Amino acid sequence: MMSNSKRRKKGSRPKTNETSNNAAPAQLPLPITKQPAAPLVLSRHLAPALVTEVYDTYWRFAAERQQIFFRRVAENNLPVTKDPILSEYKFTNAYRASDRVSQYLIRNVIYRPDLPASADELFFRIILFKLFNKIETWQLLEKKLGAITLSDYSYKHYDKILMEAKSSKARIYSAAYIMPPGGTKFGQKYKHQNHLKLLELMIKNELPAKLADAGSMQQGFELIRAYPTIGDFLAYQYITDVNYSPLTDFSEMEFVVPGPGARDGLRKCFADTGGLSDPELIRLMADRQEKEFDRLELSFPSLWGRRLQLIDCQNLFCEVDKYSRVAHPQILGITGRTRIKQKFSSSTQKIEFWYPPKWKINSNIASASIPNEAYAIETNYPGGSL
Repeated sequence: MMSNSKRRKKGSRPKTNETSNNAAPAQLPLPITKQPAAPLVLSRHLAPALVTEVYDTYWRFAAERQQIFFRRVAENNLPVTKDPILSEYKFTNAYRASDRVSQYLIRNVIYRPDLPASADELFFRIILFKLFNKIETWQLLEKKLGAITLSDYSYKHYDKILMEAKSSKARIYSAAYIMPPGGTKFGQKYKHQNHLKLLELMIKNELPAKLADAGSMQQGFELIRAYPTIGDFLAYQYITDVNYSPLTDFSEMEFVVPGPGARDGLRKCFADTGGLSDPELIRLMADRQEKEFDRLELSFPSLWGRRLQLIDCQNLFCEVDKYSRVAHPQILGITGRTRIKQKFSSSTQKIEFWYPPKWKINSNIASASIPNEAYAIETNYPGGSL
């Protein structure tokens, strides 16, 4: 491995003080600039990659967020968290499949014994739901149409329902994803009309069968990515959602595509990537998760034995980007955002957690098995002791 002295190029930033096992890092004055501030290097334990203080926050955030998840599942009287940032702002779960919208997709859209289970029907329901990514929109369609099936699909009927919702000022799209309108390609006036035409095109081109025959998650991603209005981020999200169903059976450790938020989080965690690409850094996190939790003496209750997958580690970078806007405001990402927009509000609707049967973890949920680590209330918050 190349030494630090040999790796440093002429004119590069001077080396900062490094931490020993217990020594506190020296605090350096941050330059006043409109450009993202250079993160303070705290550790070289992943050399040649250099990590910042946000790197450790990533693992502390993951552990505390997963403990919050299990405390809510347990429905006991313990406080959910003492972390003031996690208490005030909205963050997704450590595991993507545990989020409310993913849970609804899995249980109420995909695994429906009352609905057809052919490849075309499964794909139609999944993509229809994900185009809007909003539970209320799916429920509206069900209320107006009854059972949602490809065999009974009518562009005219779907468009009428969605236009009426728009006219009444209802939001039919989630704010989670930015959906390109698609008017240039499909020629319709309204975004939802173009997206219905996109779904029709996918079915016409026999995309469900092609995905079922795909040899890898990346091949499935590329098949979806080839369609108009779908970029890398959406294609990766869609293949992940399709992969919850019986239509495909890829490992979530096969392939990852970082989104814009994850790239911001990566920049905050790594002062120097050591030549690794963003997907390689995400894989590094997934591979090292047990070592890092042990190093920081963190109790991480996994998802009933399921390790964090690449999609989860990617999402965690997005969430730690948001968290560090408050916990580490001196360290800026690519976009330079400094505020967390969404505040936390508790939901009165209980979720009966259930996951793709091929993961083989649902029996543990049914037996009310909750890891002991979930009951530990940490006083050492992800962003440091308060």
